[in-house]
Amino acid sequence: MNTAILTRAGIAAAGAALLVGGLTACGSDKADGKTDGKADGKTAAKAETPADAVKASYVKTAAAKFAKYEMTITPSSGKAEQLSGTKGWYPSSTGIDDKGDGANQIMIGDVIYTHSDKPLEGKSWMRMNLNKDGKPRSRFNDDPADYLAVLLGQQKLTLVGTEQIDGGEARHFKGSLTNADLIAADESTKVMEAANRQYLHEALKEYVTLDVDLWIGKDGYPVRVDSAQGTKDGTTKVSAKFSGFGTTAPVTAPPADQVADFDDVLKGIDDKLKGVDDTLKGADQTLKDAGLGGLGGS
Repeated sequence: MNTAILTRAGIAAAGAALLVGGLTACGSDKADGKTDGKADGKTAAKAETPADAVKASYVKTAAAKFAKYEMTITPSSGKAEQLSGTKGWYPSSTGIDDKGDGANQIMIGDVIYTHSDKPLEGKSWMRMNLNKDGKPRSRFNDDPADYLAVLLGQQKLTLVGTEQIDGGEARHFKGSLTNADLIAADESTKVMEAANRQYLHEALKEYVTLDVDLWIGKDGYPVRVDSAQGTKDGTTKVSAKFSGFGTTAPVTAPPADQVADFDDVLKGIDDKLKGVDDTLKGADQTLKDAGLGGLGGS
């Protein structure tokens, strides 16, 4: 039975006993039978709403910073991709471990690191910066903090019930949100830092709809999220499980001496190709000067 109901029933029963039996209440009634006007300190607990549960989970999750994830992403094409590794938030980061021996793809903010089994110029990691214009690119990171953030202050969220997820008890919440709902996320609650809220709203601008099923474990952390993310290009379905909140090692960049910069590599290739081109032009001219018609023949 609901704790609030039990509390109210207890208060009502105590009140009835005082009226019928003329008993003196301990602490709140004086010995002469007169009350001192003070409450007994027992008030009915307000029932927690889905929005309250999400808010409490978000605050706890935001402080954890990192968690392990297992994720299946199915775009509108229908070809599913399975990923696992580590997710981080504020700032956003992702480590993808598709071989089970450590991350071989890392994304921190706008910078992507990709590992290669065949080192290039003695370096086994390639670095690519997606931020070329000096403005951070906003994107939904599919991390647990992101999923909770979009549900902050959303009154459309409902409690489905309590279910078993991977052997543990979890509360199941469900919500279907429009673009207007998403852009209003956390506007009424103001739980997020302003910069993070603005970044989230920017990342959600292209979303038409977002359907979310969220499971929050007994420890207050989100253990599973299923979502259908609708854009003008179609719907992408994501099913994710999270664990290891607060105990997972952070996502970190590879050692600098093991990283080659993508732009530098391309420039080096361009320089080499230019050198080859100049050599070919020189050979062509030499052949022509010798009356052999050049590389294209006579």
